[in-house]
Amino acid sequence: MRALTKKNLLILLSILLTFGVVEALITVGIINSFYEITIATICINIILAVSLNLVTGFTGQFSLGHAGFMSIGAYVCAIINMHMNSTVGFLVGTLAGAFMAMMVGILVGIPTLRLRGDYLAIATLGMAEIIRVLFLNMEITNGAAGLNGIPRYTNWIWLFTFTAGTIILINNFIKSSHGRACISIREDEIAAESMGINTTKYKVMAFAIGGFFAGIAGALYSSYFYFVKPDLFGFLKSIDILVIVVLGGMGSITGSVIAAVALALISTFLQSFTAVRMIVYAALLVVIMIFRPQGLMGTKEITDLFKFKSGKKEEKIQ
Repeated sequence: MRALTKKNLLILLSILLTFGVVEALITVGIINSFYEITIATICINIILAVSLNLVTGFTGQFSLGHAGFMSIGAYVCAIINMHMNSTVGFLVGTLAGAFMAMMVGILVGIPTLRLRGDYLAIATLGMAEIIRVLFLNMEITNGAAGLNGIPRYTNWIWLFTFTAGTIILINNFIKSSHGRACISIREDEIAAESMGINTTKYKVMAFAIGGFFAGIAGALYSSYFYFVKPDLFGFLKSIDILVIVVLGGMGSITGSVIAAVALALISTFLQSFTAVRMIVYAALLVVIMIFRPQGLMGTKEITDLFKFKSGKKEEKIQ
């Protein structure tokens, strides 16, 4: 218990310190609007990567449809936000978009998550494309032109709250009995089934939770950048999220956070070199994958690097 308390205190202090430092820098004007956009992008990508890591990294289900769930959250929140135009409307729209994405994840997951490997990837990719085409042809979403003039209520406080909440909730889920069941499916699905684990149930559960938080990320995106259209949530968006997960380490929440921050910063610093930006960006990814194929963190978390004393014994968190 003493080791657990020290770990929790360290995490809490780190969270509060991060929030306080960034809030102070924004208040005094050191972080301008350009860097605020970078911070918003980082927070949204962290939510997307951590939620996809639950599906792909911890449960072992290769999904290429995460952008579809993000688009549901973005459009639902945008429509509600434009009608209510208030902080309450923003929060209602965010939760409505998240729950709608979760329901779609359950409806799609029940028939498709009986598939495995490449077949599942193709099915989830098809699901995301169906969602995109629906938004492309619906009158309420303004078709290909998208929705413009969305009220902006997303700020650093909401970005930090939802990002920290996502990390904490998914981390707690992974450490629960349900999370251990998901990990057992990743390690050996046949063995998990033989031990009485309902693999379809837990795969749908992971898919639904991942969709819920992807919906939150989409809601934050629409309320920050004023504008959404179907093309923003295509196949390449799902690939961008998957790259963050693979780079950070499939099965590491800390890795997803580090990779999301690193890729956003690299992309920002290379904006002055538009001609070679994507070449350098891709080359860095190739080099990392060659020399660190398991990702930056592998399956480890940052707490694995610290030792906590318990009485006279010293134990390392595994």
